[in-house]
This record gives sequence, structure tokens and C-alpha cells, in this order.
Amino acid sequence: MIGGADMLGLTVRWSLADAPEGVEAALASYVAETSHARFTGLAGLGFKTWRMRAGEWFEGCYVFATDEARAEFQRTFTAGAAEAPGSKLVGSAPILIEECDVVAVAEGADGFRAAPRA
Repeated sequence: MIGGADMLGLTVRWSLADAPEGVEAALASYVAETSHARFTGLAGLGFKTWRMRAGEWFEGCYVFATDEARAEFQRTFTAGAAEAPGSKLVGSAPILIEECDVVAVAEGADGFRAAPRA
């Protein structure tokens, strides 16, 4: 336990090194049109972020409320990882599915925008 409360993370990363041209735009559209809504309000999930470095990697970073919620999501996701929407868009399964601890989250003076990019 860190700082009085665990923040139970899970990272899922795909390589974009051999992904089809235009995959970055396809992934951004998928997040904005489908994935963001799927995870908004999901029981057991504290928050999720989607990160990307064009031509390098695409990643989902999750923080769960309990070990059980994280373990169940990880088990279910791992079992179908090769068929996940991100895998289909990228053309390959994730290269990393890894538990982690999130040490802290700070909200800056400009606030937090809980929405996909426009």
C-alpha cells in the first residue's frame, strides 16, 4: 500500500512498428467513437488513459479499485487479447500486458478533461 491507498494499475501495449499505414488515426477514432464510452462508468475501474507514440506504440493504462477487479479484467482481456479491437486495428496482439502500481496522480490547475480528443 502506498500513501494509504493502492492504485492498482494494468498496462496493455501494442507495437506500431509494423502496423498498417493510418493506424494512428484509426486507433484515435476507435477510442473516441467506441472505447471511451465502453470504459466510462465501468464497475471496478478507477480510470483509464489511452496513450500513443506514432509509429512506435499504442497503450491502454488502467487503474482499478480492487485487486479482484484488476485480476478479472486481466484474465478476461489476456484470454482474448489477439482478437481485441486494438489488436485487429494494429494487426497483432499486444506486446505487453503488465500489472503495475500507480504511485500518484496529480490534477493541475487547468483541470482534468475526461473525454476523447476531438
